[in-house]
Amino acid sequence: MRVSAHRVRETLTTRFAKCLCSILLSLILVVGIILFILWISLRPHRPRFHLAAFAIPGIAHPAGLAGSAISFRVTDRNPNQDIGIYYGVISGSVFYKNRLIASGSQVMSPFYQPPKNTTVIAGKVAGARIKAGSALATQLPGIAAGGRVELRFELRSTIRFKVKVWDTHQHNLHVECLVAVGSDGNILPESKDIKCSIYF
Repeated sequence: MRVSAHRVRETLTTRFAKCLCSILLSLILVVGIILFILWISLRPHRPRFHLAAFAIPGIAHPAGLAGSAISFRVTDRNPNQDIGIYYGVISGSVFYKNRLIASGSQVMSPFYQPPKNTTVIAGKVAGARIKAGSALATQLPGIAAGGRVELRFELRSTIRFKVKVWDTHQHNLHVECLVAVGSDGNILPESKDIKCSIYF
């Protein structure tokens, strides 16, 4: 009888332990699923940038680039459903083969972009002074005469995502658009509305 009662107690204890483990595992699984769903729904998606317009007058005459206004227009799409984006000051630069040929320290003031919104970022950067007789000054006219000059246009800013009632920490945003212009300095059709690369 004692052995039988001991076995019954062991069986009940084992069953209770198994039941408790099952409940705990179920709770952990449910909490994990809820956290995963929250993470998916609140995880910020990166903004999407496309180069809509670009013009660099005087590309065929580098000496005339200094101080000239190089205009651009970029569309910035916030694809998030419930997440807004705060942008800091946006600066712009233009490079030819990693050589800076134009820049602007503030092409757009800080702004807030609501969810599911497309913002147009349009502005101008100033051409840099290119030394007469330099390799760049002698190369550019010949390349421009060929009807195609490949440039790299960059935007830099800081961003914060607004998720519901709290803001994320600040990220450094770097947007890079590869653009080809013709001998007149206007964007070629192949580069219009191209998607730009972005880095945090």
